[in-house]
Amino acid sequence: MEPERVIRPVPAPAVTDDEREAAVELLQRACGEGRMTLEEFSERAGVAWAAESREELATVTEGLSAPPPVGTSQPVSDMSAIFSEHKQYGRWRLPRRMRIRSIFGASKIDLREATIDAEAVRDGVVDITVRVLFGEVKLIVPEGVEVEMYGGAVFGSRKASLNPVPRRQGTPTVRLHCKVTFGELKVSSAPIGQRDRVDRLFDRL
Repeated sequence: MEPERVIRPVPAPAVTDDEREAAVELLQRACGEGRMTLEEFSERAGVAWAAESREELATVTEGLSAPPPVGTSQPVSDMSAIFSEHKQYGRWRLPRRMRIRSIFGASKIDLREATIDAEAVRDGVVDITVRVLFGEVKLIVPEGVEVEMYGGAVFGSRKASLNPVPRRQGTPTVRLHCKVTFGELKVSSAPIGQRDRVDRLFDRL
């Protein structure tokens, strides 16, 4: 009697780097069109690069056919607080380059739920020019986003206090070009799911 044959399943072919890169390109396109936030993009891109199967890879592009949410069509490239207070949080459009001015005023800006411009996704960087005169600027970025600070302070201060977590693969670097005179610039990071009110987070800075 012939021995019984054991039919073993053929393993699915491994995901290639080209397939992972193609998935990330779809994410970049969706992010540049305002269909996902900076936080969502970084999470999905991380899953794409770590995917071992096509099923895993398919999950990162789910829901990309949805139209852009309300509030993401026009980038906010210039923010000014002159003898006033400016707050920017929730879902809004972050351009490749922007300017923040705080003159005898206060600017409080949360990037965690912002969508980013296609040019920023392509270049992997967002440049923000910050000018402070007798005022303050407080900035919150998602955890894992790299922040670089250039420039200086005269009779003022600039400080970045980021949570000690690994950089999120695929997120753009936020470069701050600052000039602070008799004022302060403070940068911190926080997870998107943090339940604290935005005002409380700003108060901690």
